[in-house]
Amino acid sequence: MLNDPLFIIAMLACLAVLVILLMGINSFRGGGEYARTNSNRFMRWRLIAQFVAVLLILAFVYARGQAGG
Repeated sequence: MLNDPLFIIAMLACLAVLVILLMGINSFRGGGEYARTNSNRFMRWRLIAQFVAVLLILAFVYARGQAGG
């Protein structure tokens, strides 16, 4: 499974979601003007990245099911 490029891409997408989520949480923690301008932006980017990650995971599961393995 670790040799499958689609699996690696899906896991990198999950890692990107985690990084964006942590950046968004960090902006909430800071408060003030920075939080006001950036926290919603980070959460929107997280939603987009999460959607892409879910699509990649579904593509991986579908491809593995078609290959019989």
